[in-house]
Amino acid sequence: MTRQIVLDTETTGLETSDGHRVIEIGCVEMINRRLTGRNFHQYLNPDRQVDAGAVEVHGLSNDFLEDKPRFEEVVDDFIDYIHGAELVIHNAPFDVGFLDNELKLLRRDQRIEGCCSVLDTLVMARRMHPGQRNSLDALCKRYEVDNSNRDLHGALLDAEILADVYLAMTGGQKTLLLDGEEDKTDGAESRHSRIRRVKREGMQLRVLQASEEERRVHDERMRAINEKSGGAVWLQEAEQYEHS
Repeated sequence: MTRQIVLDTETTGLETSDGHRVIEIGCVEMINRRLTGRNFHQYLNPDRQVDAGAVEVHGLSNDFLEDKPRFEEVVDDFIDYIHGAELVIHNAPFDVGFLDNELKLLRRDQRIEGCCSVLDTLVMARRMHPGQRNSLDALCKRYEVDNSNRDLHGALLDAEILADVYLAMTGGQKTLLLDGEEDKTDGAESRHSRIRRVKREGMQLRVLQASEEERRVHDERMRAINEKSGGAVWLQEAEQYEHS
């Protein structure tokens, strides 16, 4: 069983060195590349002001966060949730750095990569699409993932969108469905796991026949191969078929 957690965070600003903190954690669980619906989502009181520029990005104000729990109140549930999984994160050093800083502030002898592995989809995208824009919005456009609800950044919403993008980037189709079979997958996975079938009714298929000259050249080539090989198997089979 492969368990992956697609994770995103929102923060009060850009640098932990300036005292900025995590204010939202959003996680989406996938098992064997299927969304389970068992997500983790938590807003956090950072005990400091949110930068005005950050509020413009995610819309999380100081007043909204005032009555939310602090990281120390949810850290055990969070670590239990991600433990042993592979974290899928876009620009992982940013999110992992902020989460590690939260653990450091609690004086916990623990780091994120000590309890799970990390896969950075930004690194993956840069390797797959060198020289192109590889932001989450750019990848949504490239892989035709709907992000029309993303007026503001949000950790859970961005994690859900990244899950769609990751499945598309890594070849989302994983099941071949036959006619009459029901696709029981939910959400993003179902959009990448169906076979597109062409309706054949009323189609006019164009059949191209070889010309006399093409047949002559083909026969000469087959005779030459037959002579050099000491007897081509397919010609022997053809002769037996003609005389049967």
